Amino acid sequence: MRSIQFFTALLGMLALVMATFNTAQAAPPIARVKDIADFEGVRDNVLIGYGLIVGLNGTGDSVNSIPFTRQTLVNMLERLGVNSRDVADQLKTKNIAAVMVTSKMPSLARQGSKIDITVSSLGDSKSLEGGLLLATPLVGADGNTYAVAQGAVVVGGFSAEGKSGTKFEKNHTTVGRIASGAVVERETGFELSQLGDSLRLMLREPDFTTAIRLQKEIDEAFGADIAKATDRGTIDIKIPAELTDNIAMAMHKIENLHVRPGSSARIIIDEKTGTIVMGEDVRISNVAISHSNITIQVSEAAISSQPSFTFNEGGETIKLDRSLIKVEEEQDADKGRFRMLNAGASLADLVKGLNALGVQPRDVISILQNIKAAGAIQAELVVM
Repeated sequence: MRSIQFFTALLGMLALVMATFNTAQAAPPIARVKDIADFEGVRDNVLIGYGLIVGLNGTGDSVNSIPFTRQTLVNMLERLGVNSRDVADQLKTKNIAAVMVTSKMPSLARQGSKIDITVSSLGDSKSLEGGLLLATPLVGADGNTYAVAQGAVVVGGFSAEGKSGTKFEKNHTTVGRIASGAVVERETGFELSQLGDSLRLMLREPDFTTAIRLQKEIDEAFGADIAKATDRGTIDIKIPAELTDNIAMAMHKIENLHVRPGSSARIIIDEKTGTIVMGEDVRISNVAISHSNITIQVSEAAISSQPSFTFNEGGETIKLDRSLIKVEEEQDADKGRFRMLNAGASLADLVKGLNALGVQPRDVISILQNIKAAGAIQAELVVM
């Protein structure tokens, strides 16, 4: 039986892997500094706003059911000189929707530059397709308005519904984007000149090996000891005197350097979806494994219970639920025997072997967790 015999085939596969394991190993890829690190101070700023989308084809919020949509509509009309407060209860339009507007503004964005925005429905709107966002102020964490958004919403999908209730929908229709949909009205006030004669790089994945390698690359590129790794995720850089008046040039030179990042041995397991992701540095030690497939079947059956009928007493027939549990364990001559896996084999090759033999992802997850519990995996196991 294939599910029980996979360790026998696996041993042959691992033997072949071990024969070539020490001859060649793929080196980790080289990355640009700009892809693995950021300069302190040069970052995006989160903006948020509350707005109203109009022009929907009957797919907007139910004004009578969503009070904040009705209130927003009344307030907007009042600002435009239309008094609808006295008849607010009679408003029945389905062509508007209240939305939250979000965006990221670069720290060096200038007044008048444009940024992309995302709109997300707040009420019971069925689709934002074809809608137009009215002028919406976008504020930062400090409460100041930094941009104003407006424009036609683009939704990456569509929906259709018949009178009988039949509905067809493709992708998500209550979230849309507006390219260059907001105009920057206020700058953050950050300037590169504020950095003085020093820069600080922050690694997105902190690692001592990467930090030291990056320090050496910067020193070699500038021909001087100007970089210092202060911890596993930070590198302080002293800008050379000839570039203090042109910090942008120094940053350009640094972010286009190439470095080989240090990688951690890590296994990510998502039990909800049966997904396994692992790094190439994961290794296993000597370990003996015994595995057998057990099938558990639970079924529900309804039975009737009838009382004994006599002339002196009555009764009624009642329905009872009975659970039937059936447990089957696959029988095989090799069942329960331990299989020995040699040290140094790559866990990636182990999983490839299991997949080739048709072992289900959830069985692989169970095997990996038990190997880790035995202390035979040299890697961090992260279960989500």
